[in-house]
Amino acid sequence: MGLDLSELRRLRQAFHKFPELGFQETETKAKIAALLRQWGLEVHEGVGVVGILRAGQGNRAIGLRADMDALPIHEASQHDYVSQNPGVMHACGHDGHTTMLLGAAQALAADPGFSGTVVFLFQPNEELGLGAQAMLDEDVLGRFPIEEVYAIHNLPGAPVGQISTRNGLICSSESLFEISITGQGGHASMPQAGRDALTIGSEIVLALQTIVARKLAPGAGAVISVTEFLTDGQRNVLPGTAILKGDARARSPEDRNQIETLMRQIAKGIASAHGVNVEVDFKTEFIETINAPTPTEAAIRVAQKAGFDTVADRDPMSFSEDFAHFSAAVPGCFLLLGNGETGPHGQPLHSNDYDFNDALLPIGAEFWTHLVRDRLPVQDKG
Repeated sequence: MGLDLSELRRLRQAFHKFPELGFQETETKAKIAALLRQWGLEVHEGVGVVGILRAGQGNRAIGLRADMDALPIHEASQHDYVSQNPGVMHACGHDGHTTMLLGAAQALAADPGFSGTVVFLFQPNEELGLGAQAMLDEDVLGRFPIEEVYAIHNLPGAPVGQISTRNGLICSSESLFEISITGQGGHASMPQAGRDALTIGSEIVLALQTIVARKLAPGAGAVISVTEFLTDGQRNVLPGTAILKGDARARSPEDRNQIETLMRQIAKGIASAHGVNVEVDFKTEFIETINAPTPTEAAIRVAQKAGFDTVADRDPMSFSEDFAHFSAAVPGCFLLLGNGETGPHGQPLHSNDYDFNDALLPIGAEFWTHLVRDRLPVQDKG
C-alpha cells in the first residue's frame, strides 16, 4: 500500500511551508533521504539525492526525476501552510513533484511488482538550469546507469490530472543575453556633444524584434524579450553607458545559434553607425528538451492503459526545463500534468498566489508506479 491522500497532502504542505532556493535545499534533502531510508531504499547524497530500489532479477534500469528547489518570491497566499521562509516560495510546484515521486517510491518499496532497478533522482536548482548538470558532473549516470529517464511537471490551465506530452521537442531552450553600450554622456540640453547610450540602446531593442519577425521562419516559436534597460543617466544628464538584459527562447539548436549570430550583428552594426562600443554576452543554460520516441510512446501507452485523461501530441511549451540535460544524456520523456483550470490551481507558474493541487499527488504517484511496472516487467516463468 502506498501513502494515502492525507499523508501525501501533509508531506507536500510541509515541503511548501519550508521552501529552499537552489543549491540551498539542505532540510528538503535531509527529509527526502530520511524517508527513502525508512522505506528501505539505498540512498546516496550529493548535490541532490538519489534513491535506488531493486527488485527481481531484471538487469534493466530506468530513472525518475523530481525537482526540489523553490523561487525567490514572497508568497501572497492565505492558506495555513504558507511559506515560513520570507521571500522564498514554492511557486512552481516542485514541492508537489517531489511528493509524487516519494509516494511512488514508498508504494514500490512496499509492493514492487517489477523486475530491475529504479533510480529516483531528486534534483536541486532546476529554476536556474544548474541542478541537472551538477548531478551529471558528479557522474550520477556513470554511478547509477539507466536506459531511460522520465519527469513530470504540473501545468496550470490544463484539466486536473490530464497527462500530456509529445514526441520530439517539448520545451524551448532559454538563453540569457546582456548587451553593454559605451558612448559619451553629456548635458540633456546639448545632445549633439555626446553619444547618448539610451537612444542607441532603444534602437537596438526595436531592431532585435526583427530577428523573430523577419529573420526566422514563421512558426519557429522563438521569443526574444528585453527585460532590463539600465543606464547611468539622470534628470538632466544623458547617459554614456547602457546595459540591456534579456531572454531568448528557441525550439531548435539551429534557431538558437542563429539568434545569437544575428543579435551580435545587429548590436555591432547599430553601435558602429553611432560611433559607440558594444559588447554582447549570450549564454545558454537551458537547452531544448527533446523527448525520445521509445520512452514517450511508453509513457503515453501507460497513461492510456491506466485510464488517465491523455493528450499524446500536445503543442511544445515555450518555457524551459533543466530536465533537458538528463534527456540529452539518456533517452527520456518529459510529461505535463494538469493542475486545474480555475482558482488558485489555475494561477500561472511563478505567480505569488500559485499553489500545487494536492489532488494530483495520488495521480502522479500512481502513474509512476504503473510506468515502472511497464518498463521493468516481471517475466512470466510459466
